[in-house]
This record gives sequence, C-alpha cells and structure tokens, in this order.
Amino acid sequence: MHVYADNAATTKMSPVAINAMLPYFDKIYGNPSSLHSVGQEAREALDAARDTVAACLGCESREIIFTSGGSEADNQAIISAARIGARKNKKHIITTAFEHHAVLHTLNKLEKEGFEVTYLDVRKGHNITAQQVADAIREDTCLVTVMYANNEIGSVLPIAEIGAVCRQRGVLFHTDAVQAAGHIHINVKEQNIDMLSLSGHKFHGPKGVGALYARRGIALVNVIEGGAQERGKRGGTENIAGICGMAAALKDACDHIDENMPRVAAMRDRLIEGLSRIPHCALNGDRVNRLPGNVSFCFEGIEGESLLLLLDAKGVCASSGSACTSGSLDPSHVLLAIGRVHDVAHGSLRLSLCEYNTDEEVDHILKVVPEVVSYLRNMSPVWRDLQTGKRQYIL
Repeated sequence: MHVYADNAATTKMSPVAINAMLPYFDKIYGNPSSLHSVGQEAREALDAARDTVAACLGCESREIIFTSGGSEADNQAIISAARIGARKNKKHIITTAFEHHAVLHTLNKLEKEGFEVTYLDVRKGHNITAQQVADAIREDTCLVTVMYANNEIGSVLPIAEIGAVCRQRGVLFHTDAVQAAGHIHINVKEQNIDMLSLSGHKFHGPKGVGALYARRGIALVNVIEGGAQERGKRGGTENIAGICGMAAALKDACDHIDENMPRVAAMRDRLIEGLSRIPHCALNGDRVNRLPGNVSFCFEGIEGESLLLLLDAKGVCASSGSACTSGSLDPSHVLLAIGRVHDVAHGSLRLSLCEYNTDEEVDHILKVVPEVVSYLRNMSPVWRDLQTGKRQYIL
C-alpha cells in the first residue's frame, strides 16, 4: 500500500483545479493587461478568480493581490506594515517563536534595520493566548504577525481573539494562513484580520501561486517592481492558469469544508490514539485546537531521517517537519520553541492527512510506524543506554 501523508508539504491537485486551468494554456492565453479581445478574455478570468478568492475569505475583490505563493505574500505584508510603522516612528513587531521561516527571516532582516521584535513564548500548551499579545503591545508596536495554524505541529491559534485585541489597540494584524486556508473556516472581516497570506498548493491547487489579502486602506509596499499589474502592487504578468486553478481549488475546499473537517479529524484522532501507545513518545502541538489533518510526534531514542526513509520503504510518505528546511541537519526550530530538547527533537515525525486519505491507510500507518520505531531503537546505542540506565529518559 502507498500512503501519502505529507499534505502539509504539498497536496495533490484536485480534478476541479486541473480542469479550471486547462483553458488558459491554449484557448484563453492572452495577457490580461492587453486591450484587445484575447487579452480581455484573460482579464475576465482574472477578475472572476479574484471574486472567488475574496468570497472564500469574506472580503472585497479589490483587497486581493495575487502572488507567487505564501512566502511572497508574507514578505509583502510584513514589509508593508514595517514601512507604515516606521513613518510614524513605530518600529516594534510582535510574533511567535514558531512562525514559518518566511516570516522569521523577514523579521530578522527588519531587526538589522533597527526594528525590535518580540517573540511570544509557545511552550505552554504549544500555543499562545490573546492575553500574551495584549501584554506585549506597546505604544510603538506597528504590527502583530501570528500564523493561523502551525505548519509542523498543527496548533491552531486564537486568531479572532488576537484580531480583536489588535483592532482595539490600533495595531495592524497579519496572519500567515497557508496551512489553514481551505481547511478551517476563515472570515477576515469577522476575525479583524488586516492582512492574510495563503498558497494554492496547500489545498489541492497548483504550486507557484498564492494570494495576499490586505484590508482596504493599507498602503502596500511593492516587493516586486515591474509594471502596473495587481493595481500597481505586484509587478509581473499574472499567472492566469495558476490563479484560476487556485481559485477553483479554494472554492471547492471551502464548499466541502463542513464534511471534510470531521472526517479528516477522525482519522487524525485515530492516529494520535494509536501512536500514543508507543513507549517514550510525545505528541507535539495543541491537543484540542489543532488542524484537522495534523499528527506530530517525537520518539525518544531514534533519528528522524532514518524513520522517514524506512517508512517510505514501507509505503508511507511523511516528514519530520517543514519541507522548506528538510535539507538542514539542525532540529526543527518549532520543536525547540515548544521546549523539546535537541535529542528528542531529532526523532520527530509529522503525518498530515487530507480528505483523499482513507481509514485503510490509517490502519497501515498504525501498523508500520511502531514496527519501524522498534527496529530503529533496537539498533540504537542511545536507546541501549536509556534501557540500561546509563542515560535518563526524557519522554
């Protein structure tokens, strides 16, 4: 059996998305900035896709900017807020210690420019509270940027509560919703979200296309210059096929969210219950406020890369954390942020499910993961030392 359980890294494109893209490769192929009829056909498709994405998020069409993905959208949102703040002599930003690197690396650059960043502690419950945000806001705070849901451990943050705090205090609020869009109900107006980033390939759309919602009135700063596309906020000819595929995938996901969420969450809970029986392991992430498809564990006494390779040999595609850092030998910054020590963080496993997964696939995972963990522990000198008392168990 072959089981794809790495949907947090990327998802299989849906037939809905593929069919939505096909006309824009050879039939409606014009440049949407062209004034002739072929170009205007493409313009109509672009406008319709923008309307669709806006409807899914609960905002106005003109508040949507199409990008190359979540990372670009994160960069533009954060840099824009920073420049707005700097003009008012406000150079303090609040975030969490377990954000995606698209956010953290952008903030690191801003720190070198004189901005101060507060990184909220996520060790308690592997999450944060709105009160933490409220306590961290200062007179010179220009932005709160907090992810909607963590890409590695699945914690869903209290976005509506944080948005209410930020709106009351007059601070811009951005959320990286790359893992949440299409999987959790989102309404940017009701949740007081000022800016939101998403990426098509996380909800069965194509790679290389995303969107930034920016509330009307926010003066976005360009990160890509070149032309007047996207109302002058993002240079470059729009990827019409990709945008139409993403819009169709997002609508399809949102239309079926109420039926998909409980079924995927039930498979998730079965995995968590079964894998929890493995000795000396720990679940990562908020147990209650959690993405429907995320399962993240640390297993003491093994090394994550070996675990992934052996699982792949047994037909299970998984990951140890973010695919964006899979080439790094360092343990996950997310796991370190929630308090896992290096030795334990190295033995991590992330399984991320979607509506395409089945109960039979969950059964297969529950069979092979304990087998592989046991096999690796029997080979491990670290595990031998733990069993003989030369080392103390951590988990």
